[in-house]
Amino acid sequence: MELPKEFLLKMQELLQEEYEEFLHSYELHRSQGLRVNTLKIPIEEFKAVSPFALEKVPWVTEGFYYSEEDRPGKHPYHEAGLYYIQEPSAMAAGELLDPKPGERVLDLCAAPGGKTTHLASKMKQQGFLLTNEIHPARAKILSQNVERMGITNAVVTNETPARLAQRFPAYFDRILVDAPCSGEGMFRKDPDACAEWSPENVAVCAGRQQEILGHAATMLRPGGRLVYSTCTFSPEENEGTISEFLKKEPNFELEESIVFEGFAHGRADWVSDPAPHLDKSIRIWPHQVRGEGHFMAVLRKKDGEEPAKRQYAKTLNDRKVLKSYLEFADTSLTEKPTGDYLLFGEQLYILPQEMLSLDNLKVVRPGWHLGTIKRNRFEPSHALALSLKGDQVKHKWNLAVDSREIQAYLRGESLQAEGEKGWYLVEVDGYSLGWGKCSDHFLKNHYPKGLRWTGVY
Repeated sequence: MELPKEFLLKMQELLQEEYEEFLHSYELHRSQGLRVNTLKIPIEEFKAVSPFALEKVPWVTEGFYYSEEDRPGKHPYHEAGLYYIQEPSAMAAGELLDPKPGERVLDLCAAPGGKTTHLASKMKQQGFLLTNEIHPARAKILSQNVERMGITNAVVTNETPARLAQRFPAYFDRILVDAPCSGEGMFRKDPDACAEWSPENVAVCAGRQQEILGHAATMLRPGGRLVYSTCTFSPEENEGTISEFLKKEPNFELEESIVFEGFAHGRADWVSDPAPHLDKSIRIWPHQVRGEGHFMAVLRKKDGEEPAKRQYAKTLNDRKVLKSYLEFADTSLTEKPTGDYLLFGEQLYILPQEMLSLDNLKVVRPGWHLGTIKRNRFEPSHALALSLKGDQVKHKWNLAVDSREIQAYLRGESLQAEGEKGWYLVEVDGYSLGWGKCSDHFLKNHYPKGLRWTGVY
């Protein structure tokens, strides 16, 4: 890999005696990781069934390194949402935000969804998670990952931070700002980031980060926690951005963070006019840990005012409209989803509690997608299948992970089957994977066309 000359000169000046060791890290293979989705499987259970060579990531309870020979992205357990493939250093941001069940949480710059799905696992399907991405194509990928992991309490939006700040002032208990950056810490993982780097882009990113952080500050309630993270080494985008933010927002302060072995403190000496306590921020270096470059700072909002009035989302309670869904729930489920319903065109959702009005917002996924209401019938969604467990349905069809049938199902083929007519939750080794509909000695395949496998794995 050929690194930009100006970048190398800058890193040499910053790191000095550590520079050669840092440079050597680019000659090594990068570490690859996955994080167990505890919404679907306990960690010890995953370790028992996993076919991969796993090694613990020290700073994340659910995080593991896997070997170069493993292919976790091409495995039925991946399609079942048992884990999320995530760069090990990036897992630290979710640990620092540490949301609790029942809280209101925002992931402001969320695609493709690694940190969002980590936050959701900590929330245990309780509370409200708003996950946002400004780029439409990336917002769709984010929504797909929310679906695959079986998350039921999230709303996915495709909005600017400014418009969200107008709708959600002083609303969230915790906010993650994984800010767009120059990506210096990802050069080993993403050669495109290396090719696009320039000092000018670093400056542009720093300015954009200030704007995003300002809107995030507006949306955090008094006493709330904000975690700012980047995947760059640049002081301008890290300690510099935090210093400028604290000057503009005196009601915020840096909090002490958990520092694991190999993590380094932020560097006040790399900023011309540093804010106090910058050493409370964290740097992750690729020559000091098994992971890529990252920066994180934990901020607390000391005080501020909460709005006197909020406008909540309108919900649907017309049983005539819901008739086909309620009939499906009676015949196919042992445990019916509860909550406030929302009809988005033909698509039926359950809104997370305390969701504010959706009017005039670009919403990709307004909650837990139950399925499609058509004239005289209801068709359950893939999202509903992935969020259910076997004891919540009346009929299920379990396939072994190493069987030909699981390969056939993931390719979209129907399976020979005997059983009562109706909807069946298809499982792989007991973990939900999708829907099938049993009729005339066949299980008709309802695995989404866009997700179907090609070939044999």
